[in-house]
Formats: sequence, structure tokens, C-alpha cells
Amino acid sequence: MEIKVLGPGCKKCEALQKAVKEAADELQTDISITKITDMEEILDHDVMMTPGLVINGKVKAFGKVYKKDQIKKWIQEEM
Repeated sequence: MEIKVLGPGCKKCEALQKAVKEAADELQTDISITKITDMEEILDHDVMMTPGLVINGKVKAFGKVYKKDQIKKWIQEEM
């Protein structure tokens, strides 16, 4: 499974990345987490507000930091 956290490196982006890592650790599954800071690549995902969250190529959320439990649900949906 591949997860991308999209954002330039702001506090919200870092908080989302932390929540994603915590969710992945709790699920104990093989997940690759990548931080994308390149604005062109972010826009390629049609994300206009950061942070953005992409799981297996699907944009799940953007514009705010989601809680770990919601992120776990999205990960489980993609398993």
C-alpha cells in the first residue's frame, strides 16, 4: 500500500504525516508513506488545499488534518 502526504511542509502537513504514521503503525501492515512537497505533483492530484492525503492513488482528503481513527478507516478500506 502506498500513502502520500501532500504539502509544502507546514505544521498541518507535519501533523497529518504524524497521524498517518501512527495509524499505519497501529494497523501493523506494509505501508509506504511518502511526503510530497513539489507543488506540480500536488496539483497533479487535483489538491488545491494542503495538506492532502492520497492512498493507493486515490485522494482521500485535503485541506485539514484528519484524526488517526479516520485515517485508519481509509487505510482499511483500501486493503
